[in-house]
Amino acid sequence: MSLFDQVNEGIKDAMKSKQEGRLRALRGIKAALLLAKTEKGAEDTLTEAKEMQVLTKMMKQREESYATYTQQNRPDLAAAEKEEMDVIAAFLPKQMSAEELRAEVAAIITQLGASGMKDMGRVMGTATKQLAGKTDGDKIAAVVKEILGA
Repeated sequence: MSLFDQVNEGIKDAMKSKQEGRLRALRGIKAALLLAKTEKGAEDTLTEAKEMQVLTKMMKQREESYATYTQQNRPDLAAAEKEEMDVIAAFLPKQMSAEELRAEVAAIITQLGASGMKDMGRVMGTATKQLAGKTDGDKIAAVVKEILGA
């Protein structure tokens, strides 16, 4: 079952069980996927990588909002963001630990034969594609800099 179908099924279930927060999050996911499908240059169907990119972007937005609301002492808004984060996380693959990320990046660097910071762009391009949805791009960049800069 495609991600779009899973979201539609989730919307039906959330409506039946009157889970407003879950319903709001699922409708947001559906809207983001539809938008990605219809944007200029997009194909009629989304690849799994593009779906993960959309979900990752949504997750990052929710995390930033959650941090802001927590910092500004707005627990009501923070709770809503946290609820949406939980729903989005259910559709994302398991996030990599720091050790797993370091091992993957080291393997990519070895595979590409990268030797210094001049190769960072090549390593980032490959790593970002291979690890899409499994970790954040900022974390990948930090590990690549650490390994190549050493």
